[in-house]
Amino acid sequence: MRIDVLTAFPEVFEPVMASGMLGIARAKGALEFEAHDLRDWALPGVHRQIDDSPYGGGSGMVLRPEPVFEAVDAVGAMDARRAFVILMSPQGERFTQAHAEQLAGRDRLLLLCGRYEGFDERIRSLADLELSIGDYVLTGGELAAMVVSDAVTRLLPGVLGGETSIDDESFTTGLLEYPHYTRPAEYRGMSVPEVLRSGDHGKIARWRREQSLLRTAHRRPDLLEAADIELTDTERRLIEGALHEHAEDE
Repeated sequence: MRIDVLTAFPEVFEPVMASGMLGIARAKGALEFEAHDLRDWALPGVHRQIDDSPYGGGSGMVLRPEPVFEAVDAVGAMDARRAFVILMSPQGERFTQAHAEQLAGRDRLLLLCGRYEGFDERIRSLADLELSIGDYVLTGGELAAMVVSDAVTRLLPGVLGGETSIDDESFTTGLLEYPHYTRPAEYRGMSVPEVLRSGDHGKIARWRREQSLLRTAHRRPDLLEAADIELTDTERRLIEGALHEHAEDE
């Protein structure tokens, strides 16, 4: 996969995208990543202007359309694969694991990072999709673009190594992931559940399933309403009890 980012601050990406699994993905050739400076397509002049004051008045500056349109044209032409263009915006769809899985199946992404007070409305016409990472406003789209790049890259074949681990992660099944433990078996009075040390894989699988259901019921009951999963009668009773406890605690 290739990911291109258009931003006024390309230098902030390399420390993140060269580290950890993202750096490994690039080294393996699973990911091509490049952050492009929007000022390379700025208006003529020494100030390399990419923003301007808004029509109608108001505070702040607005990202002009010309640099963004020209940058999208130029970066798009750098690879024969068509770029799926994503505009990072607090007004976009809330980014989910389902989005990450869908985007991981594409050959190429082009992420547009907003800045300043906002961007000229005409820039929206470039986007195949608008995404938000949450109901809050950042100083720019760079952090959001990093989140999307990270979530997508880790799903690419061969990046994580243990592919089956992805299947049990939070949000992949519609539920939160079960708790994890490692050595030592006891620490500061806190013990690893005996079932995890039993060696009985059937019991371990059932325990993890129950813990996943309980954790979701306690922490994110809204996910249970949306999750498309089959439940046994025992699991339904387990969830009902957990939801009842959750309601009493509120």
